[in-house]
Parts: sequence; C-alpha cells; structure tokens
Amino acid sequence: MKEKETKHVVAEAKEYVTQTIGGVGDVGGAIVDATSDVLTRTLQGTRATGAELRGLVTDTIVGTIHGVAQVGGEVESAASSIMVGALRGAKQVGETGVDAVIATAAALVKGSADVGADAGRTAKSAVEGAIKGARDVGVTAEQAASAAASGAMIGAGQISSTAVDQVRDVVTKTISGIKVIITEPLRSTDMRGRARAG
Repeated sequence: MKEKETKHVVAEAKEYVTQTIGGVGDVGGAIVDATSDVLTRTLQGTRATGAELRGLVTDTIVGTIHGVAQVGGEVESAASSIMVGALRGAKQVGETGVDAVIATAAALVKGSADVGADAGRTAKSAVEGAIKGARDVGVTAEQAASAAASGAMIGAGQISSTAVDQVRDVVTKTISGIKVIITEPLRSTDMRGRARAG
C-alpha cells in the first residue's frame, strides 16, 4: 500500500471518529459504532488480502486511536471498545477468526505509542475487548484472548523492548476471568518479521 493511501485511510478514520464521538454521552458505545462503521467502509469493496488487508485494518485502527486522543478520550481504556468495534466491522465484510484479532491488537498497541499512551494498559484493554467480541469473529473467548495477547506482543515489538516487557507482564495474567496464553500468531509470519525488524 502506498504511503499516500495510508495517510488518507488514517486521516479519514480519525475525522470520522472525532465527529462521531465528540460530545456524546455513551463514549464507549460511540467508539464501538464508529470503529465498526469506519472499518466496514474502508474494507467494503476492497480486494486486498494478506499483508495489504492487515495494512488497511492497521491504518483504520491508528486513525481511530488518533480520533479518540483528539477528543480527549483515554486511549488505554478505549482500546477495548475499539477492539469490539473492529471485530464487528471485520465480520460485516466477512473477515473472521484469530487473524482479525491479532491484526487489531497489534495496531492498537503500536498506535497507542503514537499518542503517548501506555502500551501495557492498552494491551490489557485490547484483550478485554477481544474476549467481549470473540463471538463476532467466530472464536472462543480463550482463543480471542490468546490472539489479542499475541497481537499485542507484535505491536509492542514494533515500539521497543521496554514496551515488549510491559505488554508481556500484563497479558500473561488472568484477564476478565480468562487465563491468557500467548501463542505464535497463526499465518502472520510477515508481522513477526516486521516486529523483529522494527
């Protein structure tokens, strides 16, 4: 994906989320709806697959994070709502399974660094959101928690070794009653490569 397209997707997602959640009472619900809507709009009609599809998801999530930060929302706690919205949006366009969870969690943790948010707290919130949204992508709560934790580790790997330590410390505990087990991300070898190189 070209850098120009990336900037466009990020900017569009940020603008949409800012307009949608600014001044509403139920910010969490508004974030879920806005994320779902903007991701559905971004992915509908695209023929992107593999790394290009994950790139679109990442750009949309990063734009969403920037939108939340711009309206004064706490990115760390909003990560749960962003995750739920992203999984609903992915389901709308036929993207299900652990790959959707992994890509979203990685984008949340990596994107949180852009706005100065805490990587560990963002990762925990992302896992909580994945557990809530597991049914939307056809996986169990345990599978969703594991996939989100693995994705969070990928995202942290793109930030720093300190972020990796913070995220590992948080996501290797019990979250929302689920004992989280980090596994190697399925079919995401290119993401692991980027994490090591970044």
